[in-house]
Amino acid sequence: MPKIPPHDVTQLLVRWKKGDEQALHELVPIVYDELRRLAHYHLQSERTDHTLQSTALVHEAYVRLIGSRRVDLQNRSHFMALASRLMRQVLVDYARTRNAAKRDGGCRVSLDQALDIPMERDQDLLALDRALDELARIDERQARIVELKFFGGLSSSSTASALSISRATVDREWAVARLWLHREMRKSAQV
Repeated sequence: MPKIPPHDVTQLLVRWKKGDEQALHELVPIVYDELRRLAHYHLQSERTDHTLQSTALVHEAYVRLIGSRRVDLQNRSHFMALASRLMRQVLVDYARTRNAAKRDGGCRVSLDQALDIPMERDQDLLALDRALDELARIDERQARIVELKFFGGLSSSSTASALSISRATVDREWAVARLWLHREMRKSAQV
């Protein structure tokens, strides 16, 4: 499929924001391959016997997107960032449901470990999600940077574009957020 110019995606996003449901239906086929790659990226850090596949994760995120309130999406990067966040929420909800059925307690992992090796347990994702929620209460922008870089697989440049900040700010806040999350996850692992 040929690459669609970013301004075409932006025009579709503007139409959708104004209430044109058809615009979203036109947009999804254009960015579908990117969404599948993003879903595949998310699923790489999940356990090997995970029952969700990339296609199902894309569809679940799409259902949440069309069911959500209108979001002020500026461009393709912002759309992909939102899609990444929705995919993360799907995976976290899936892990919570699975753990509710098991009720077997949880193993915790540090952020450094999570960044270096694939997560093999739903509990790891839930612990990171709880820490990330706490970070969002303290510093929303740092939490968004972690979501985009860690969960979304975006580069510092793409993250900067999605958040309308400089790359230097992204790099600086990413370093601070990693340290904070590392400390929080270490404290929760000791509990």
